[in-house]
Amino acid sequence: MTADQHFIDTCRRYVGSDYLPKIRRCVEALPEEDLWWRPNVHSNSVGNLVLHLAGNIRQWIVSGVGKRPDIRERSTEFAADGENLGAEWNRAALLTYLQETLADVDATLAELTPDALLERCTIQGMDVTHLEAVFHAVEHFSMHTGQIIYITKLRTGVDLRFYEVEGGIARANW
Repeated sequence: MTADQHFIDTCRRYVGSDYLPKIRRCVEALPEEDLWWRPNVHSNSVGNLVLHLAGNIRQWIVSGVGKRPDIRERSTEFAADGENLGAEWNRAALLTYLQETLADVDATLAELTPDALLERCTIQGMDVTHLEAVFHAVEHFSMHTGQIIYITKLRTGVDLRFYEVEGGIARANW
C-alpha cells in the first residue's frame, strides 16, 4: 500500500470508526434539552456542533473533493437552538443526519485515488488540493468531536467509557 492510499484509508477510519461512535455516545448520553445547552452566547451547543460538522465535512469532501453540489447553509448550523427548529432536530434526527452525511463522505473518499490527491478544487473561496481538503476536514472534525466530548462530560459528569484499560493498554470500547 502506498502512503497516499494509507492516508485516505486512515481518514475514512478516523471519521467513521472513531469520531462518529464517540459523538453518538455523547448525543445518546445527554438529556434531550442538553443537546442545545450553550455555556454562553459565544459558544455552541452539541446540537450546533453536530450540524456544523455535517455541513462542513460535506462541503469540503463531498462537494469540494467529490465535485457534487454545495448545499451547505452554514448560518443555520449555528442559529439552531432546538426551539426555533422544534422537533426537527431531536437526538435521532441529529444522529441520522450525521450518519447519512458520513456515509456520503465515506463513499467520496472510497472513490478518491492517490493520483487525485494533488488535484485542486475551490472550497469557501480557497484554492486547495484534495489532500489539503481532506486533511482540513478530518482535523476540523476531530477538534469539534473533542468539544462535544467535553460538553457532554461537563453536563453529565459521567465517564463515557470510550476505552477499557487492561495491562496499561487502552482498547476502544464501542
